[in-house]
Amino acid sequence: MNRITKLSFLFVLFSLSAWAQSGPFLFVFLNSNPNKAELPKEQVDTIMAGHMANITRLAEEGKLLAAGPFHGGGGIFVLSTDSRDSAWAWLNTDPGIRANRWIIELLPYIPRIGSICTVAEDFEMTSYSFVRYSPTQSSRKASVVQASRQHFEYINSTLPKDSVVAEGIFSEGNGSILVLRGEWDESVFLKEPAVQNEVLNVLVKKIWIARGSFCER
Repeated sequence: MNRITKLSFLFVLFSLSAWAQSGPFLFVFLNSNPNKAELPKEQVDTIMAGHMANITRLAEEGKLLAAGPFHGGGGIFVLSTDSRDSAWAWLNTDPGIRANRWIIELLPYIPRIGSICTVAEDFEMTSYSFVRYSPTQSSRKASVVQASRQHFEYINSTLPKDSVVAEGIFSEGNGSILVLRGEWDESVFLKEPAVQNEVLNVLVKKIWIARGSFCER
């Protein structure tokens, strides 16, 4: 995303009252697409304006619960469904997604620390460290599920309790996420046994998101 688009993404999010959602939840990763078409700036601006308008509409309809960009490109949506068919129907109304500006991943999400909340109209933006654990190509689903179950032990023994904003797993052994206050170096998470044993890959990014999106105080 360019700077103007990032700023738009930060402020054109939601105008809903703050309250916790009971689920189901589906994470959408909008991964940077290195092979996206090179388009004139005017066309890109038009696509991104439509993208932002679609974010607002989906939020107003209660379909999009949280969203935020990653530093360096890409971002996440959290949708109020666990159906990939429903999610694709909603996402295909987005001109940026239809134009293949991102590589899309859809993953049903089960929170274990925190949850997903809509935010108040006067929300404040904040940044967190966003840690994603994903299966390696050689790992088995059962091993990934077991590794995800061990996260609580690792979090409790390694990380300060007040640093953890959210933690949750993706269904079908598709890994997990951890959201933390402050800046964290990837080396901290490379020490986790499942990463050392090449069951999981780990990636740390900085995310901008409305404070309270993970039901944090």
